[in-house]
Amino acid sequence: MPGPVPKRSDERIRRNSDIIDTEKLEVYGDVVVPPLNMPFEAHPMVVDFYDSLIISGQARYYEPSDWEFARVACFILQNILTHPRPSPEMYKAFQSAMSNLLVTEGDRRRLRIEIARQPVNTEVKDESEALIMEFRERMQKAEAARASA
Repeated sequence: MPGPVPKRSDERIRRNSDIIDTEKLEVYGDVVVPPLNMPFEAHPMVVDFYDSLIISGQARYYEPSDWEFARVACFILQNILTHPRPSPEMYKAFQSAMSNLLVTEGDRRRLRIEIARQPVNTEVKDESEALIMEFRERMQKAEAARASA
């Protein structure tokens, strides 16, 4: 949708309805997120960015080709971060890729996608849930240790 970033749906007041016909294509099977697998040691910011895409709300709309496109965007980001004098054209290409991947809220709003993240319920109901929570905490600590290394 061209033009300025629309307001969030709860901020809009409409008298007419939004009627947008969308063709829906049914595809079966889960999308497998590929590992980053750069042909070189990836910059920590590149790894963090890719990991953030995996857990982001818009990732549920990604198809396999979108994940490969994300890997290409990470390659561009790697070049920007490691090159002594990155070109403005590289940065423009990266910005365009980020827009295509719906990374910013403005990009998502243009397509009428809003993410309302809910807080994680930390109340433990049974023993198996306690084990799951403990596992999550360990994984978060391991990721934090890996990121700081």
